[in-house]
Amino acid sequence: MTQAVLPPQIPIAEALKGDPSRRRRENFIRRLFLGAAAVSVLISAAIVLSLVGRAVTFITNVDLGALWTSGWFPRRGLFDIKTIVVGTLIVSLIAMVVAIPLGLGCAVYLSEYARPRVRRLLKPILEILAGIPSVVLGFFAITFISPQIVQRFFSGSSLFNMMAAGIGVGVLVTPLIASISEDAMRAVPASLREAAYGVGARKRTTTVKVVFPAAISGIVASIIVGVSRAIGETMVVAIAAGATGGSIFQLDPSQPGQTMTAAMTSLAIGSDQVKGGEFTFESLFFVGFLLFAITLALNIMSERFVRRVREKY
Repeated sequence: MTQAVLPPQIPIAEALKGDPSRRRRENFIRRLFLGAAAVSVLISAAIVLSLVGRAVTFITNVDLGALWTSGWFPRRGLFDIKTIVVGTLIVSLIAMVVAIPLGLGCAVYLSEYARPRVRRLLKPILEILAGIPSVVLGFFAITFISPQIVQRFFSGSSLFNMMAAGIGVGVLVTPLIASISEDAMRAVPASLREAAYGVGARKRTTTVKVVFPAAISGIVASIIVGVSRAIGETMVVAIAAGATGGSIFQLDPSQPGQTMTAAMTSLAIGSDQVKGGEFTFESLFFVGFLLFAITLALNIMSERFVRRVREKY
């Protein structure tokens, strides 16, 4: 009588690893994604290094007195940094004055007051508004915002001015703030709202004192993203602010001004090599490096604040 031959026993550790062909496919996908992440890091590092290299060349070869003059006229050798930095801050501040109340108000309505059917209708429209090309809002700023709003309330203002540009940028940023803030408010557990209603709180009180504080990390993150977007906006400011070739130092928002992004655009447009005085081309990289440093600082501040106040449910 022959004895049956049993198949060899596979170790439990090997059996738990699964099919070898499946493991090879998983390893391939993992390496593919790792390569994509590494390429993105390398591209970012190359961009930063190119900015730093030309920026160092500019700052080490230009007289420091040229960085603090009466205006930004790089083709004349006048690289007044405060002109474009202050212009950027003015436009961004006006944009935030417009975008924060409108964006947060829209987010509160969609999250707490709108009926489900109304929300399903308005939320896609809000997303579409976020995709409007900035050049369209630039022309809207000079054809409607400036003549109908700025010039009507500020006598003596120019058709091209920083206030119109700031309002246009605010309209551009509003859907971004509204969408992110609304998502943060919707993520607040319904049990917190029900608890507030259970002790007799009204809807307004629940929204202001329960939902808003619980979603504050996401709301602040949306505002920081909006500020970064406003600082980096180019076309609206380049079209509506009016300072194409350069700008004198200006604190009046009803007059033409220059921002960092618009300064780079007006200086480099129409040519593969900037024409002008010595180190004019390198000034683009210096301004770009300043813009990168400001945006990086905002993102770091936002990340630290969000980690500090984030609520986990």
